[in-house]
Amino acid sequence: MLNIGCHLSTTKGFENMGKEALGIGANTFQFFTRNPRGGKAKKIDEKDVAGLLEIAKNNEFATILAHAPYTLNACSADERTREFALEMMADDLVRMEYLPNSLYNFHPGSHVKQGVEVGIDYIVNMLNTVIKPEQTTTVLLETMAGKGTEVGRSFEEIAEIINRVELKDHMGVCLDTCHVYDAGYDIVNDLDGVLEEFDRVIGLDRLRAIHLNDSKNPFGSHKDRHEKIGEGNIGLEAIKRIINHPKLRHLPFFLETPNELEGYKNEIELLRSVYSE
Repeated sequence: MLNIGCHLSTTKGFENMGKEALGIGANTFQFFTRNPRGGKAKKIDEKDVAGLLEIAKNNEFATILAHAPYTLNACSADERTREFALEMMADDLVRMEYLPNSLYNFHPGSHVKQGVEVGIDYIVNMLNTVIKPEQTTTVLLETMAGKGTEVGRSFEEIAEIINRVELKDHMGVCLDTCHVYDAGYDIVNDLDGVLEEFDRVIGLDRLRAIHLNDSKNPFGSHKDRHEKIGEGNIGLEAIKRIINHPKLRHLPFFLETPNELEGYKNEIELLRSVYSE
């Protein structure tokens, strides 16, 4: 079965997100842990969460993915911004235990001209502070397109972070197809080669989720602008190969394309139609 979902709004609550996912033919979804441009999180409604867990159990949902807000920058040049990132992730990881054994994805951040090594130091320090042995959540580093001073533009940068995390059993990677394509990894013409490099540098056992997006920009552009499936420079044929690849097909795929619910429904139908059962 193709495990696929999209990004849903938490505005209506967890149970409603589960219902929305079912309504568009999804069997998982992604959500922001709090306002993506802010820092305040809504109080957890345990009854609401229980409703989602029941839906997920009854409908054989794949693993659900939470996404940290964009304001979380663990390697900012500003000390208070780094402290805010640490406080936010620590709180998020406590809250994630209401959804046991889920995934928590975040952008490594931007080092703001301090240098990649300084940025990685800050990120590692945060992760070694907030990750606890008892948590059931796996924390995912997202592969980035490399715009500006982003950390995570290469597999080597991702690997260095993971290798320096003390509780690395709680760490994984979310590969974004638009980001890696824009970063210069040719998933269109050499998917096998890219996966071999990922395995050599990071290890495919660390790959836990895929953000499935087409790209508005050409290969190696370092721009990071998502496009609807089949309408960008990656194209449907390459995306078809990705979802059917024997080393990837078991993973949960999450759409972050520029769509409303109806558009996501159409994309999910399209992707299910080209997935080989």
